[in-house]
Amino acid sequence: MRTTRQFGQLGLPAIVVHGGAGTFPDLSEEESAVLLQALEAAREAGWEVLAAGGSAYDAVVEAVASLEDSGRFNAGRGAVPTAQGAVEFDASVMDAATGAVGALCAATYPANPVRAARAVAAAGGVPDGPVLLAGTGADDFCAEAGLGAMRPEWLTRGAGAADPRGPLSKEGTVGAVAVDRGGQVAAATSTGGRSGQRRGRVGDSPVPGAGVLAHRCGVAVSATGAGEAFLVAGFAHRVAWERQAGRLLHEAVEVALSAVGELGGTGGGIALSDTGEFVAAFTTPAMARAWRGEGEKEAHLLPG
Repeated sequence: MRTTRQFGQLGLPAIVVHGGAGTFPDLSEEESAVLLQALEAAREAGWEVLAAGGSAYDAVVEAVASLEDSGRFNAGRGAVPTAQGAVEFDASVMDAATGAVGALCAATYPANPVRAARAVAAAGGVPDGPVLLAGTGADDFCAEAGLGAMRPEWLTRGAGAADPRGPLSKEGTVGAVAVDRGGQVAAATSTGGRSGQRRGRVGDSPVPGAGVLAHRCGVAVSATGAGEAFLVAGFAHRVAWERQAGRLLHEAVEVALSAVGELGGTGGGIALSDTGEFVAAFTTPAMARAWRGEGEKEAHLLPG
């Protein structure tokens, strides 16, 4: 399985975002530009936090919230419908500086699933929890916490969708990883799941160590792709373990993607270290990704 990768040194602070891995088929030049604009807006939302001296944790939440609000990608307002036509949200956050970790899955309530995941992290955590809330329990928590509710007219897909904007990417999960000026890393991931999925189906995105990780070894990871394979492979944990074993960051990501491939899965991931070393790698034809560090910024939908 061929892996396309980009890696290098961004320095401190830095942020990398992704908008899913897949094919991005039949996009016109104008449509590609619209998706890139949404990707770049998310990157800049996170960068604004970092440039002002803010934390990596705040930066990844703002970046992913921007992607959710854009309605262009499969998360938040752009979430794809289940077989029943409804939408269900999965999201997760991790902060290496504080150890904060929170997630929710199969939720229907929150306007910004990533902000809801952060609220879960603030309410509990390791060892006593909660860390991950599901379904109606997640929705009840969001309502009790006073979080904003998703409105049907905000959706660009699924039951009640009234937003006519286009184009839309169906390629899946969005995410962000960041390192701040203090060398602390954080990660966030959000998805609407798989189009036409069974109600209640959950992949890797809300699972710490699978679709998201901000590890005390100084590595942050966000994944996208065949959720079940990434989940069973423990993709994000594998990146951290390989890094701790002495591999370079891009090598660690490739080993983890190989483990996913052994299970028949394809996809990609982004990773960032506490020194500003970054990787964007994927085994699909394309992955939406963008990054920024001091003096450097890029964004891509296709390999190159």
